[in-house]
Amino acid sequence: MSKHLKRLNAPRTLRLHRKDEPWTVRPAPGPHPLEKSIPLGLIVRNYLELVDTLGEAKIVMANGDILVDGVKRKSHKFPCGLMDVISIPKLKKDYRILFDNKGKLILIPTASKNATWKLCRIENKTILKGKQIQLNLHDGRNKIIQKDEYKTRDVLKISFKDKKISDIYKFEKGTVSMIIGGSHIGEVANIEDIDIISSSKPNLAKMKGKSEFTTVQEYVFPIGKAKPAIELPEVKIQ
Repeated sequence: MSKHLKRLNAPRTLRLHRKDEPWTVRPAPGPHPLEKSIPLGLIVRNYLELVDTLGEAKIVMANGDILVDGVKRKSHKFPCGLMDVISIPKLKKDYRILFDNKGKLILIPTASKNATWKLCRIENKTILKGKQIQLNLHDGRNKIIQKDEYKTRDVLKISFKDKKISDIYKFEKGTVSMIIGGSHIGEVANIEDIDIISSSKPNLAKMKGKSEFTTVQEYVFPIGKAKPAIELPEVKIQ
């Protein structure tokens, strides 16, 4: 695998000027895949514009001034992705990574009280030795539970400090969700219905937001019950 990445070949989820320079930072293997992540160095230099050069960004991170999900990250290649919380304690600023309506990963300012937890979607469940159940989450986390009360595609609200689940947003009718793929990416809508397809094709979710549309269930990320639990870009729900 190459250790380098040209700007022209960089994922379209990144907000980059493609022709300014030939090279950019390639994310290291981590909790988010290459095509859906932003290297931490680019967040510090390009997105937040806290420094002018990547060398200065490395110094800031080496000092432990940048937190990702409450943990000090010192690698400029650390991959940050959907729902990750970027915190800068010295500046008292916090941001959450979301998709905009153009499919770009962006940073949304969030209140400090909301920067102590994140939303994680259950991608899979595994049965471990002793009949313990392991939840495999979208950001690479694994959480072991004793009681099987969760389903795949449900979203958990997990605190950074004690790693406990404080709430759950189920993948079901009426749940407020963000679309994270397809032509409606970045939109926020309510789940109207779920169509189970009896074939190898993916199940579909009927959504109602600014308009009514149908998308595959893999693109639906629940973010609240009656209303979104997180700050959003300027998106209106009817």
